[in-house]
Amino acid sequence: MGYANHEEETVDQRIAERLKMLRTERGWSLDHLAALSSVSRATLSRLENAEVSATASVLGKLCAVYELSLSRLMLMVEDDHVPLVRKADQPLWTDPETGFRRRSVSPPAWGLAGEVLSCELDPATEITYDEPPSPGLEHHLVLTEGRLAMTVGAVTHDLTAGDCLRYQLNGPTSFRTTQHEGAKYLLFLV
Repeated sequence: MGYANHEEETVDQRIAERLKMLRTERGWSLDHLAALSSVSRATLSRLENAEVSATASVLGKLCAVYELSLSRLMLMVEDDHVPLVRKADQPLWTDPETGFRRRSVSPPAWGLAGEVLSCELDPATEITYDEPPSPGLEHHLVLTEGRLAMTVGAVTHDLTAGDCLRYQLNGPTSFRTTQHEGAKYLLFLV
């Protein structure tokens, strides 16, 4: 995309560049990726050209095809490793469809596996992932505020502030808030 300065790029532009790179590295056409991901060719083209912001649902489908976790994809678009990142400098991504907000708390590092995310869901919001992008990935979800119904596979867990759910991704998952109460949580990926 030819940006003069990395800092001038938005997160959406860097996501677009990374998605295009992942596809072209595999030698896949947009049509082939559309067939694998169930995301329309038009949407994929618009994402790769940074004409639209990717939703959590679409990124989840693409990450599953590329066998990456969403967090690993986000690490690929963030700056090189530094040991300390101030809150004001932590990348924040917002899903334009649901309003889901995801802040990368951990400093980006390609060679390190664990990471921490700070996430927020508004009331009456549901996000569903049909399959894990990286099967077997261990998560620790600590609900800091609100209520959250977290479904892992076929089991739903109703969480309240202070609860911690530890699970491995091996099937579908969903995050659902109540009609009147949102949720804030920390997600530790190991």
